[in-house]
Amino acid sequence: MAAEKPSIGDCGPRWRPPGLVQASVALHAGAAASALIWPSIVASDIALVVVNHLVLLGATLSPRSAWLGPNWVRLPREAAGRGEIALTIDDGPDPVVTPQVLDILDRYRAKATFFCIGERAARYRALAGELTRRGHAVENHSQRHLHHFSLLGPRGITRELEAAQETLGALTGMPPLFFRAPAGFRNAMLDPVLFRHGLRLASWTRRGFDTRERDPRKVAGRLIRGLQTGDILLLHDGHAARTPSGNAVIVEALPRVLDAVAAAGLRPVTLRESIAATTPWGGVARPGAPE
Repeated sequence: MAAEKPSIGDCGPRWRPPGLVQASVALHAGAAASALIWPSIVASDIALVVVNHLVLLGATLSPRSAWLGPNWVRLPREAAGRGEIALTIDDGPDPVVTPQVLDILDRYRAKATFFCIGERAARYRALAGELTRRGHAVENHSQRHLHHFSLLGPRGITRELEAAQETLGALTGMPPLFFRAPAGFRNAMLDPVLFRHGLRLASWTRRGFDTRERDPRKVAGRLIRGLQTGDILLLHDGHAARTPSGNAVIVEALPRVLDAVAAAGLRPVTLRESIAATTPWGGVARPGAPE
Protein backbone atom coordinates (compact mmCIF):
# COMPACT_ATOMS: atom_id res chain seq x y z
CA MET A 1 0.00 0.00 0.00
CA ALA A 2 1.34 3.44 -0.91
CA ALA A 3 2.30 5.74 1.94
CA GLU A 4 -0.25 8.40 2.72
CA LYS A 5 0.56 11.98 1.87
CA PRO A 6 1.48 13.99 4.96
CA SER A 7 -1.29 16.18 6.29
CA ILE A 8 -1.16 19.95 6.23
CA GLY A 9 -0.32 19.99 9.92
CA ASP A 10 2.83 17.97 9.27
CA CYS A 11 4.19 20.46 6.75
CA GLY A 12 5.36 23.26 8.99
CA PRO A 13 5.07 25.07 12.29
CA ARG A 14 1.81 26.06 13.93
CA TRP A 15 0.11 29.25 12.86
CA ARG A 16 1.53 32.42 14.34
CA PRO A 17 -0.17 35.81 14.19
CA PRO A 18 1.49 38.24 11.76
CA GLY A 19 3.51 41.07 13.27
CA LEU A 20 0.79 43.70 12.92
CA VAL A 21 -1.73 41.53 14.74
CA GLN A 22 0.73 40.74 17.53
CA ALA A 23 1.55 44.44 17.88
CA SER A 24 -2.16 45.33 17.94
CA VAL A 25 -2.90 42.84 20.71
CA ALA A 26 0.06 44.11 22.73
CA LEU A 27 -0.97 47.72 22.21
CA HIS A 28 -4.55 47.08 23.38
CA ALA A 29 -3.33 45.19 26.45
CA GLY A 30 -0.84 47.93 27.23
CA ALA A 31 -3.43 50.67 26.80
CA ALA A 32 -5.85 48.88 29.14
CA ALA A 33 -3.17 48.44 31.80
CA SER A 34 -2.00 52.02 31.39
CA ALA A 35 -5.53 53.34 31.85
CA LEU A 36 -5.75 51.57 35.20
CA ILE A 37 -2.33 52.63 36.44
CA TRP A 38 -2.11 56.15 34.97
CA PRO A 39 -5.64 57.47 34.39
CA SER A 40 -4.23 60.87 33.48
CA ILE A 41 -2.95 59.58 30.12
CA VAL A 42 -6.11 57.79 29.04
CA ALA A 43 -6.56 60.27 26.18
CA SER A 44 -3.14 59.32 24.78
CA ASP A 45 -3.94 55.61 25.11
CA ILE A 46 -7.21 56.09 23.23
CA ALA A 47 -5.40 58.01 20.49
CA LEU A 48 -2.92 55.14 20.05
CA VAL A 49 -5.73 52.60 19.85
CA VAL A 50 -7.56 54.70 17.26
CA VAL A 51 -4.40 54.97 15.14
CA ASN A 52 -3.93 51.21 15.42
CA HIS A 53 -7.47 50.60 14.19
CA LEU A 54 -6.88 52.92 11.26
CA VAL A 55 -3.77 50.92 10.34
CA LEU A 56 -5.78 47.68 10.55
CA LEU A 57 -8.48 49.22 8.37
CA GLY A 58 -5.83 50.22 5.84
CA ALA A 59 -4.56 46.63 5.77
CA THR A 60 -8.11 45.34 5.33
CA LEU A 61 -8.68 47.63 2.35
CA SER A 62 -5.28 46.89 0.74
CA PRO A 63 -5.66 43.68 -1.27
CA ARG A 64 -1.93 43.47 -2.01
CA SER A 65 -0.67 44.01 1.53
CA ALA A 66 0.93 41.28 3.64
CA TRP A 67 0.25 43.03 6.95
CA LEU A 68 -2.51 40.58 7.87
CA GLY A 69 -0.65 37.46 6.75
CA PRO A 70 1.26 35.98 3.79
CA ASN A 71 -0.10 37.10 0.44
CA TRP A 72 0.99 36.24 -3.07
CA VAL A 73 1.34 39.35 -5.22
CA ARG A 74 3.90 37.71 -7.50
CA LEU A 75 4.94 34.17 -8.34
CA PRO A 76 7.79 32.53 -6.40
CA ARG A 77 11.35 33.36 -7.41
CA GLU A 78 11.84 29.97 -9.05
CA ALA A 79 8.82 30.47 -11.31
CA ALA A 80 9.93 33.97 -12.24
CA GLY A 81 13.33 32.53 -13.12
CA ARG A 82 11.62 30.18 -15.55
CA GLY A 83 9.93 33.09 -17.32
CA GLU A 84 6.46 32.30 -15.99
CA ILE A 85 3.50 34.57 -15.31
CA ALA A 86 0.00 33.77 -14.06
CA LEU A 87 -3.32 34.77 -15.61
CA THR A 88 -6.01 34.69 -12.93
CA ILE A 89 -9.68 35.03 -13.80
CA ASP A 90 -12.29 35.76 -11.12
CA ASP A 91 -16.01 35.56 -10.32
CA GLY A 92 -17.09 32.81 -12.71
CA PRO A 93 -17.96 30.54 -14.18
CA ASP A 94 -20.26 32.42 -16.52
CA PRO A 95 -22.26 30.40 -19.09
CA VAL A 96 -21.69 32.95 -21.86
CA VAL A 97 -18.29 34.47 -21.15
CA THR A 98 -16.29 31.55 -19.75
CA PRO A 99 -16.58 29.34 -22.89
CA GLN A 100 -15.30 32.25 -25.00
CA VAL A 101 -12.39 32.74 -22.60
CA LEU A 102 -11.56 29.04 -22.74
CA ASP A 103 -11.48 29.09 -26.53
CA ILE A 104 -9.10 32.08 -26.52
CA LEU A 105 -6.80 30.34 -24.04
CA ASP A 106 -6.83 27.19 -26.17
CA ARG A 107 -5.93 29.22 -29.24
CA TYR A 108 -2.88 30.64 -27.48
CA ARG A 109 -2.10 27.38 -25.65
CA ALA A 110 -2.14 29.33 -22.41
CA LYS A 111 -3.14 28.10 -18.97
CA ALA A 112 -5.03 30.17 -16.41
CA THR A 113 -6.18 30.01 -12.80
CA PHE A 114 -9.93 30.50 -12.35
CA PHE A 115 -10.96 31.75 -8.91
CA CYS A 116 -14.53 30.48 -8.93
CA ILE A 117 -17.48 31.33 -6.72
CA GLY A 118 -18.82 28.10 -5.25
CA GLU A 119 -22.48 28.84 -5.86
CA ARG A 120 -21.87 29.74 -9.50
CA ALA A 121 -19.78 26.62 -10.05
CA ALA A 122 -22.58 24.50 -8.59
CA ARG A 123 -25.07 26.23 -10.90
CA TYR A 124 -22.92 25.54 -13.98
CA ARG A 125 -21.49 22.17 -13.04
CA ALA A 126 -20.47 21.04 -16.51
CA LEU A 127 -18.65 24.30 -17.16
CA ALA A 128 -16.76 24.05 -13.87
CA GLY A 129 -15.56 20.59 -14.87
CA GLU A 130 -14.61 21.87 -18.31
CA LEU A 131 -12.12 24.28 -16.75
CA THR A 132 -9.99 21.50 -15.35
CA ARG A 133 -10.58 19.22 -18.33
CA ARG A 134 -8.87 21.84 -20.50
CA GLY A 135 -5.90 22.00 -18.16
CA HIS A 136 -6.70 25.07 -16.10
CA ALA A 137 -6.83 25.34 -12.30
CA VAL A 138 -9.92 26.09 -10.23
CA GLU A 139 -9.32 27.87 -6.93
CA ASN A 140 -11.43 29.16 -4.03
CA HIS A 141 -13.11 32.57 -4.32
CA SER A 142 -15.57 31.86 -1.47
CA GLN A 143 -18.96 30.21 -1.70
CA ARG A 144 -21.15 33.30 -2.17
CA HIS A 145 -18.79 36.24 -2.87
CA LEU A 146 -20.31 38.31 -0.09
CA HIS A 147 -19.72 42.06 -0.32
CA HIS A 148 -19.25 42.13 3.46
CA PHE A 149 -16.77 39.23 3.52
CA SER A 150 -14.11 41.41 5.19
CA LEU A 151 -16.53 42.02 8.10
CA LEU A 152 -17.05 38.33 8.88
CA GLY A 153 -15.69 36.67 11.99
CA PRO A 154 -13.84 33.35 12.11
CA ARG A 155 -17.02 31.24 11.90
CA GLY A 156 -18.40 33.14 8.92
CA ILE A 157 -15.08 33.01 7.09
CA THR A 158 -14.76 29.29 7.81
CA ARG A 159 -18.26 28.60 6.47
CA GLU A 160 -17.53 30.46 3.24
CA LEU A 161 -14.17 28.76 2.68
CA GLU A 162 -15.27 25.27 3.62
CA ALA A 163 -18.42 25.40 1.51
CA ALA A 164 -16.42 26.51 -1.53
CA GLN A 165 -13.72 23.90 -0.87
CA GLU A 166 -16.34 21.18 -0.77
CA THR A 167 -18.23 22.48 -3.80
CA LEU A 168 -15.22 23.04 -6.04
CA GLY A 169 -13.41 19.92 -4.93
CA ALA A 170 -16.45 17.77 -5.70
CA LEU A 171 -16.93 19.35 -9.13
CA THR A 172 -13.32 19.22 -10.27
CA GLY A 173 -11.84 16.33 -8.28
CA MET A 174 -9.08 18.65 -7.01
CA PRO A 175 -9.66 20.67 -3.83
CA PRO A 176 -8.39 24.26 -4.19
CA LEU A 177 -4.94 25.17 -2.93
CA PHE A 178 -5.36 28.95 -3.22
CA PHE A 179 -7.89 31.48 -1.96
CA ARG A 180 -8.69 34.97 -3.13
CA ALA A 181 -10.95 37.15 -1.00
CA PRO A 182 -13.96 38.81 -2.64
CA ALA A 183 -12.71 42.15 -4.02
CA GLY A 184 -9.42 41.33 -2.28
CA PHE A 185 -10.69 42.68 1.06
CA ARG A 186 -10.12 40.63 4.21
CA ASN A 187 -9.52 41.06 7.93
CA ALA A 188 -7.15 39.67 10.54
CA MET A 189 -9.40 36.64 11.11
CA LEU A 190 -8.68 35.19 7.65
CA ASP A 191 -5.05 34.05 7.96
CA PRO A 192 -5.56 31.42 10.72
CA VAL A 193 -8.52 29.97 8.79
CA LEU A 194 -6.41 29.73 5.64
CA PHE A 195 -3.65 28.05 7.60
CA ARG A 196 -5.97 25.41 9.06
CA HIS A 197 -7.25 24.56 5.58
CA GLY A 198 -3.85 24.55 3.86
CA LEU A 199 -4.79 27.45 1.58
CA ARG A 200 -2.54 30.20 0.28
CA LEU A 201 -3.87 33.73 -0.10
CA ALA A 202 -3.25 35.09 -3.61
CA SER A 203 -3.89 38.61 -4.82
CA TRP A 204 -2.24 40.07 -7.92
CA THR A 205 0.57 42.19 -9.32
CA ARG A 206 -1.84 44.32 -11.34
CA ARG A 207 -5.45 44.29 -12.43
CA GLY A 208 -7.32 45.56 -15.47
CA PHE A 209 -10.44 46.84 -13.66
CA ASP A 210 -12.47 45.03 -16.28
CA THR A 211 -15.60 44.90 -14.12
CA ARG A 212 -16.12 48.62 -14.71
CA GLU A 213 -13.84 49.70 -17.57
CA ARG A 214 -15.58 49.25 -20.94
CA ASP A 215 -12.55 49.87 -23.15
CA PRO A 216 -10.60 46.61 -23.74
CA ARG A 217 -7.52 48.56 -24.86
CA LYS A 218 -7.32 50.36 -21.51
CA VAL A 219 -7.84 47.10 -19.62
CA ALA A 220 -5.09 45.36 -21.59
CA GLY A 221 -2.81 48.38 -21.22
CA ARG A 222 -3.05 48.28 -17.43
CA LEU A 223 -2.10 44.63 -17.42
CA ILE A 224 0.81 44.68 -19.86
CA ARG A 225 2.38 48.01 -18.97
CA GLY A 226 5.65 47.07 -17.28
CA LEU A 227 4.92 43.37 -17.78
CA GLN A 228 7.65 41.15 -16.39
CA THR A 229 8.27 37.58 -15.37
CA GLY A 230 6.57 36.49 -12.16
CA ASP A 231 3.58 38.81 -12.56
CA ILE A 232 0.10 37.73 -11.48
CA LEU A 233 -2.56 39.38 -13.66
CA LEU A 234 -6.25 39.72 -12.78
CA LEU A 235 -9.23 39.61 -15.15
CA HIS A 236 -12.90 38.63 -14.72
CA ASP A 237 -15.18 36.24 -16.59
CA GLY A 238 -17.94 36.83 -14.03
CA HIS A 239 -19.31 40.35 -13.40
CA ALA A 240 -17.47 41.45 -16.55
CA ALA A 241 -18.09 44.89 -17.97
CA ARG A 242 -19.40 45.07 -21.52
CA THR A 243 -17.98 46.94 -24.48
CA PRO A 244 -20.25 49.37 -26.37
CA SER A 245 -20.95 46.51 -28.80
CA GLY A 246 -22.06 44.22 -25.95
CA ASN A 247 -19.06 41.90 -25.70
CA ALA A 248 -17.53 41.05 -22.34
CA VAL A 249 -14.42 43.20 -21.97
CA ILE A 250 -12.24 40.20 -21.13
CA VAL A 251 -13.05 38.60 -24.48
CA GLU A 252 -11.51 41.52 -26.37
CA ALA A 253 -8.76 42.36 -23.85
CA LEU A 254 -7.39 38.85 -23.31
CA PRO A 255 -5.96 38.36 -26.84
CA ARG A 256 -4.11 41.66 -26.51
CA VAL A 257 -2.65 40.52 -23.21
CA LEU A 258 -1.64 37.13 -24.55
CA ASP A 259 -0.01 38.70 -27.60
CA ALA A 260 2.08 40.90 -25.28
CA VAL A 261 2.96 37.90 -23.09
CA ALA A 262 4.15 35.95 -26.13
CA ALA A 263 6.12 38.93 -27.45
CA ALA A 264 7.89 39.18 -24.09
CA GLY A 265 8.83 35.51 -24.23
CA LEU A 266 6.83 34.67 -21.11
CA ARG A 267 4.76 31.56 -20.40
CA PRO A 268 1.35 31.68 -18.69
CA VAL A 269 1.00 28.96 -16.05
CA THR A 270 -1.44 28.21 -13.28
CA LEU A 271 -0.55 29.13 -9.71
CA ARG A 272 -0.30 25.42 -8.98
CA GLU A 273 2.18 24.89 -11.79
CA SER A 274 4.36 27.70 -10.49
CA ILE A 275 5.07 25.77 -7.30
CA ALA A 276 4.68 22.15 -8.41
CA ALA A 277 8.30 21.90 -9.56
CA THR A 278 9.79 23.12 -6.29
CA THR A 279 7.26 22.31 -3.52
CA PRO A 280 6.45 18.77 -2.28
CA TRP A 281 2.97 17.32 -2.97
CA GLY A 282 2.16 19.85 -5.65
CA GLY A 283 2.26 22.82 -3.35
CA VAL A 284 0.17 21.85 -0.31
CA ALA A 285 2.76 23.13 2.13
CA ARG A 286 2.38 25.84 4.74
CA PRO A 287 0.75 28.83 3.06
CA GLY A 288 3.22 31.65 2.74
CA ALA A 289 4.47 34.52 0.66
CA PRO A 290 6.87 33.56 -2.13
CA GLU A 291 10.51 34.33 -1.53
